[in-house]
Amino acid sequence: MEAFETYQTPLSSRYASKEMAHLFSPAKRFSTWRQLWVNLAIAEQELGLPISEQAIEEMKNNLELTPEQFEIAAAEEKKRRHDVMAHVHTFGKVAPAAAGIIHLGATSCYVTDNADLIFIREALTLLIRSLSILISRLSGFAAQYRDLPTLGFTHFQPAQLTTVGKRATLWIQELLWDLRNLKRARDDLGFRGVKGTTGTQGSFLTLFDGDHEKVEQLDQLVTKLSGFEYAYPVTSQTYSRKIDADVLAPLASLGATAHKIATDIRLLANLKEIEEPFESTQIGSSAMAYKRNPMRSERVCSLARHLMVLHQNALMTSSVQWFERTLDDSANRRITLPEAFLTADIVLSTLQNISEGLVVYPKVIARRISQELPFMATENLIMAIVKKGGDRQEAHEKIRVLSHEAGYQVKQLGLENDLLDRVRADPYFEPIKPDLDSLLDPASFIGRAPQQVDTFLKDWVEPALASKELQDAISASQRVELSV
Repeated sequence: MEAFETYQTPLSSRYASKEMAHLFSPAKRFSTWRQLWVNLAIAEQELGLPISEQAIEEMKNNLELTPEQFEIAAAEEKKRRHDVMAHVHTFGKVAPAAAGIIHLGATSCYVTDNADLIFIREALTLLIRSLSILISRLSGFAAQYRDLPTLGFTHFQPAQLTTVGKRATLWIQELLWDLRNLKRARDDLGFRGVKGTTGTQGSFLTLFDGDHEKVEQLDQLVTKLSGFEYAYPVTSQTYSRKIDADVLAPLASLGATAHKIATDIRLLANLKEIEEPFESTQIGSSAMAYKRNPMRSERVCSLARHLMVLHQNALMTSSVQWFERTLDDSANRRITLPEAFLTADIVLSTLQNISEGLVVYPKVIARRISQELPFMATENLIMAIVKKGGDRQEAHEKIRVLSHEAGYQVKQLGLENDLLDRVRADPYFEPIKPDLDSLLDPASFIGRAPQQVDTFLKDWVEPALASKELQDAISASQRVELSV
């Protein structure tokens, strides 16, 4: 019952993937701290400090914390009011040979900041793979409906026709830009390394008796052991919080894309042209039993707004860091960084679930086209009459009068658009009556939309997803089943 009597964030308790939720868990955080202490000890030993093999082996054999160790660490933190030192002492109890050298020369940010950079990089990798799967799913949808005509909308008013597949490519293109941005953020990410209390490496210079070269080698070696290609050349006590802002910027941009896609789907659901998945036992409303609410798309919009505003939090934190460091970033970042990645993870998994079950209603789409196409085809009718020897101005006036009469039927009387019937009944249009069906074929109003879909998928999507990393992710992917 205890779990039900304490607040839990719905990000992890209801929505997020197991992989992303674990990445920001206490178990993962503190085991990563221990691995960083191992890396530091190995590097210091290699460069000549008197650290025994037994010390390193005991540390290596106790990277994972047991429930008892979590209790010890909690008691130590309550006593010392310092989370890092609490875990230094807890680690020393299970690795007694290393107790005296754990954290040697380091400051708290050696583990906290470097661990955060590790988590950020791993989280970006998870998002990149999830995003590639979503792009792949939507690309299949775009290809399937590449030539299905649908009414376009500008200002949410009827416009010229497009296709269902072409509209999907607009979503995909923005997701491709998000993929590019996430990969850039991951590839640009560096390591804090070993920099000391204010970034001067003074403690390590003391340890190595003033040997600057060994201090530089230590920084490089720990960076390599931790899996990074480079460390930031200069830092204060922390790595610059501008890095957090730079990382959360593409996440916020992804949120904007997701919100646009989900909003389009919500509007299309209202038009009954396309719907998100709706399970046989799903309830749309507790009162109105007939309803099929687009709750998945609404969830995406809700969380996407949260994701977008978190970037502002990172910007404000970055802007108020005084000199070499101030601790007013700490509690904020404990919330902001995990929430940003958990939220992005949920947005992507929910969009994937939607994309895997989108339902298209061609007959509803065709009916809406039939209501609007006669007005859009008037220019074609005028040109056809002229080609048969008619007068352009006379034809224009005839069409204008008939269009207004049909518009009255639609807007004032609530009837169907009968413009074509009026054209067929008017002797003036006798020369083109045999051609009316072809002149009003929706396929003749979609321009190059199908060809644009084909070219876009071949020239832009396929290359963007061509890497082994992304192809492996797509091949191994399964359908997303939402827990709630």
